[in-house]
Amino acid sequence: MDDQAILAALQRHWAASDANDFEAEHDIYRGDAVLDYPQSGERIRGRRTIQESRFVQPNKKRFTVRRIVGGGDLWVSEFVLTYDGVPSYVVSIMEFREGLVAHETQYFGERFDPAPSRAHLVEVVR
Repeated sequence: MDDQAILAALQRHWAASDANDFEAEHDIYRGDAVLDYPQSGERIRGRRTIQESRFVQPNKKRFTVRRIVGGGDLWVSEFVLTYDGVPSYVVSIMEFREGLVAHETQYFGERFDPAPSRAHLVEVVR
């Protein structure tokens, strides 16, 4: 699978995630895929188990992709995941094997206020 095909698959994945299309969202994963959430210490094994873990999640969620970068078998997506109106800033690292995601790690960060000490040095973007 070439880089353009993987990029298109990632775009479909995030669009399906935003639309709560749980079937299409998980087409990108191998049957034996592994998903890691380092901050909670959770590891989820298998495409169907990953899918079920997201299906049972009770919050209303929205995905806004900021950028997708990568090449070959390693791709990074940066996005805002909003649960019930509260944004989390997320980086997803996906490792592909034979055109499908074999391993994904997602890192979550909460929003914080700008530091007054550097206010004169920065521009604030939202």
